[in-house]
Amino acid sequence: MRLYYTPGACSLSPHVTLRELGLPFELVKVDLRGKVTAGGVDFRTISPAGYVPALELDDGTVMTEGAIMVQYLGELKPEAGLVPAYGTPARWQLMQWLHFVATELHKGMSPLYNAKAGAEYRAALLDRLGGRLRVLEQRVGDGPYLMGAQFTVVDPYAFYVLRAWQALSKGDLTAWPGLAAYYARLGERPSVQAALAAEAPPGR
Repeated sequence: MRLYYTPGACSLSPHVTLRELGLPFELVKVDLRGKVTAGGVDFRTISPAGYVPALELDDGTVMTEGAIMVQYLGELKPEAGLVPAYGTPARWQLMQWLHFVATELHKGMSPLYNAKAGAEYRAALLDRLGGRLRVLEQRVGDGPYLMGAQFTVVDPYAFYVLRAWQALSKGDLTAWPGLAAYYARLGERPSVQAALAAEAPPGR
């Protein structure tokens, strides 16, 4: 498999998942501004929407949309327990929280990347997102993970979102101590550390 990624982007989620599962894969870096891979290929010929992540399977099929991608990856190695069995209540809960992270948090933060967003709008958006983070914190509770005792594919996505939040808000997670502890726990996992190291610029 081949994972198309951009450092700091949401492709971190499937990247961590691949490492957690111990599946063989190749990393291909993408310049999102130029829409070109590190090898000089027009990325839109691989993923017409032009954004990461994209996962090229061994048969040449290209899969996009991270929340779906990580479920597919988890199904490749069900014994790892990263996805509950399909059709069970636990699977529907996993899908619910993947959707929450994707729509209420990840896409909810998108306007913060826009330089044209005014201070008043940003403040209102940060306040609304803060409420969503509170919902996530309540869900995690004593955890240790979002789905309880078992680390699942939703956790790397939540890690990415919490990391992005801190960068975009120029703050930390002090207001959500439960999430701060959760974020720290995730950051200690070897799969997360390995993915971050692999994506780090040379010399860092």
